[in-house]
Amino acid sequence: MQVPFDLTSYVRVLKLASTPSWNEFSQIAKIAGAGIVLVGLLGFIIFIFMSFIPS
Repeated sequence: MQVPFDLTSYVRVLKLASTPSWNEFSQIAKIAGAGIVLVGLLGFIIFIFMSFIPS
């Protein structure tokens, strides 16, 4: 492991990184929230479906 080389690559990445604008952040948050709600809804539908199937 080459520590100086690793540190320079980390510094390079941090220099390229920037904070997102509010519009970009809100769009990402909406998409992530919609994905979480969709997966939860799918799990709930499967739970309801499995509850009504007789054992």
